Amino acid sequence: MSGLGLIPLSPEEQKLLLALREIPPSRLRELMTTLVGELCDFVAAPGCAEMQADGAPCPTTDVSCDECRKLTTILEGLRRRLHES
Repeated sequence: MSGLGLIPLSPEEQKLLLALREIPPSRLRELMTTLVGELCDFVAAPGCAEMQADGAPCPTTDVSCDECRKLTTILEGLRRRLHES
């Protein structure tokens, strides 16, 4: 294991990790852990397929391209549905 286990965590990161650890081992936990990891990878470096004027892939989610809007809409919709339950 690398030294990554020694880095300090923000309160939000601690809350997320504790919540993940509280989920009993199951297929649902595996799917959620995979999805959260993939989502973090995407948000950290979206590499959107939309090309900028210089031909390079878009490196940020701060712009309002279709892919970023679609992902934002999906996440907001999922969050809304979870809070309605």
